[in-house]
Amino acid sequence: MKAVLIEKFQELPKLVEVNDPTPETHGVVIKVEATGVCRSDWHGWMGHDKDIDLPHVPGHELAGVITAVGKNVSNWKTGDRVTVPFISGCGSCSECHAGHQQVCHNQEQPGFTHWGSFAEYVGIHQADLNLVALPENMDFATAASLGCRFATSFRAVVDQGKVSAGQWVAVHGCGGVGLSAIMIANAVGANVIAIDIDDKKLALAKNLGAVATLNGAAVADVPEAVIELTKGGAHVSLDALGHPMTCFNSIQNLRPRGKHIQVGLMLGDHTTPQVPMAKVIGKELEVLGSHGMQAYRYGAMLDMISSGKLDPSRLVGNRISLEEAPEALINMDKFQSLGATVITSF
Repeated sequence: MKAVLIEKFQELPKLVEVNDPTPETHGVVIKVEATGVCRSDWHGWMGHDKDIDLPHVPGHELAGVITAVGKNVSNWKTGDRVTVPFISGCGSCSECHAGHQQVCHNQEQPGFTHWGSFAEYVGIHQADLNLVALPENMDFATAASLGCRFATSFRAVVDQGKVSAGQWVAVHGCGGVGLSAIMIANAVGANVIAIDIDDKKLALAKNLGAVATLNGAAVADVPEAVIELTKGGAHVSLDALGHPMTCFNSIQNLRPRGKHIQVGLMLGDHTTPQVPMAKVIGKELEVLGSHGMQAYRYGAMLDMISSGKLDPSRLVGNRISLEEAPEALINMDKFQSLGATVITSF
């Protein structure tokens, strides 16, 4: 099969021919019909993820059709249209038994712990636990965004943030995760403030339901601006980028007993950001992480998509070929197109 191969960190990956995967006894092989290009993939290419062994095929936001099934898989068959959370649970540890596959002790991640979906085919482990069936009317490019940025945002807003109607929600960073969070928070009735430094992304954020926008490059004090707009601060605030400044601002702009949700990855030089701990203590703030979403929780999200309350297809940006993927990957930290870049041609 054709695949994008990283041979050395921080060097341009190559499009090469490699052996097709075969399914584990508990797994399946999926013909990749679409796969997103995510900032997490860029972190992997940079060498920020200790799970990656070279040579390596990246890619974790995927959707496609099952082409081979392991002998111990009982819930899936060839021809099924599926996606998968970017974290695959083992099914055996205490967290999996408690239903928390997103923090599985032995978690596997296509594109990180094993070869991923920047390829014609990808192997997925523990298929009965981790696969999600796709609605027949959902196109693969839209479905590819569900496994990482959209599902991650759904869990951050609904399960971790417990956002409710009338609350003020601040979203720092309007990339794929941030725009997803804006759409989801708006759908549950929140008043959303979008913060970014790109006016085009802010315009899209407003189109997706943000009631106000702030350009962080043009505002002297982002937290103060949020506090003024909300008459006291956000009830829930998300750092959807993963940067020391957006993390700090997200905590600082909360009202008393507000919640900060860290969604954007903090890797490399950003692993130990400054935190306004005096405010966390004095205002009894909550600081929560959010790391993917379990396969069994996809039903609630897919129901909202089917009913029209959520429309992730609006977040699909550039559609590119596998041949274009290496350049798109290495430039993820320099610029991002409006919406998610998705590989749809193999």
